[in-house]
Amino acid sequence: MLVGGQGTRLRPLTLSAPKPMLPTAGVPFLAHLFSRVKAAGVRRVVLSTSYQAEVFADHFGTGADLGLELEYVTEQTPLGTGGGIRNVVDRVRSDDVLVFNGDVLSGVDLTKLVETHRAGDADVTLHLTRVEDPRAFGSVPTDADGRVQGFLEKSPEPVTDQVNAGCYVFRRSVLETIPTGRPVSVERETFPGLLSAGAVVLGYVDSTYWLDLGTPATFVRGSADLVLGIAPTAALPGEPGEALVLPGAVVAPGAALTGGTTVGAGCTVDAGARLDAAVLFDGARVHDGAVVTRSVVGRGTVVGPGCVVEDAVLGDGVELGSRNELRAGARVWPGVRLGDAAVRFSSDV
Repeated sequence: MLVGGQGTRLRPLTLSAPKPMLPTAGVPFLAHLFSRVKAAGVRRVVLSTSYQAEVFADHFGTGADLGLELEYVTEQTPLGTGGGIRNVVDRVRSDDVLVFNGDVLSGVDLTKLVETHRAGDADVTLHLTRVEDPRAFGSVPTDADGRVQGFLEKSPEPVTDQVNAGCYVFRRSVLETIPTGRPVSVERETFPGLLSAGAVVLGYVDSTYWLDLGTPATFVRGSADLVLGIAPTAALPGEPGEALVLPGAVVAPGAALTGGTTVGAGCTVDAGARLDAAVLFDGARVHDGAVVTRSVVGRGTVVGPGCVVEDAVLGDGVELGSRNELRAGARVWPGVRLGDAAVRFSSDV
C-alpha cells in the first residue's frame, strides 16, 4: 500500500495527519481499505510510508487487532509510486503482488482481479474503472482480449472512458526490474516501458464504486458514501444510515443530521443546528442555528451560532463567531479565530 504522499490538496487537514489516516466515516481511511483486502483473503500488508511515517505504526501496530500482519517500510526521500513499490520488494513473499494507492475507495472484486491476472499469465494487471467524464483523466484503452494498448494523456476527446483506478497486480519479478535509488513513476515510466518491451499488460475493467479521496470535495463525498452504505466497507463503526454519531458525542434534540454526516467522538451539536454530508472530527462543536453542508470541521473547532459552512474546510482548533459564512472551497487554517463579523469567505483564511 502506497501511503507516503503529503496530501497537499487536502491541506490544512493533512498538516496533522497523513491523508490515509484522516478520519473517514469514523475511522482512519486505511481501516476501510484493510477491511476490503482482508475480505479478499489477504493476510499480510506492507505499507510504503514517508510523510509522518510514525503515525501509521502508532495507530495500527502489528495489525493483530485487524487480523492482518502489517509491516512498515519508510522512504528517506520521496521515490514516487514506482520507487515506493520497488523499495519494499525485499519484504514481498508472494509471486503475485497486489499494489494499492492508499487514498482510493473502491468496490472492485479483488478476487476476480487476481484471477484475471493469473488466467492471462500477465506481467501486470491494472484495475481500470469507467468514468462519466474521462477528460479529467489519462485514459487506458484495451483490445478485445483485455490487453492494454497505451497510456494516453488527458484529452478533450478521449478514446475511451477507461482510466487507471490505482490498484494493480504485479508479477514479483517485474517489480525487481524497477530502477532503484531514484524517483520512478509507475504510471509514466514503468507501465509504458513494459508495453514497449512487449510485456503482457492486462486491464481488468469494471464499473463498481470508485473514488479518489484526494481533494476536500471527494474526501467529504467518500466519507458520506461510506456512512450511507453506498461505498463498500466492513470497518464502519456503526450501522449505515443518514448519520454516524461516535461514542461520547452529544447531539441535542432538534438538531438535523442527514446525508451521511459523521459526528466524531466528544463532539457537541446544539439544537437547531443542521448538518448535511458533514464530517466533524473529534471534539468539534456546532452551535445553535449553524448550518454545515459538504464540509469538514477539524478537531476541537467551534462553529458559532448562525454560521453557514458550505463546501469548505475548517482546520483544527478554529473558532468561528456567530453569523460568519464560508462557502465555495473556503479553507480556514488551524488556530484561526473569527469574531462575530458576519463576513463571507470563499478562499483561504
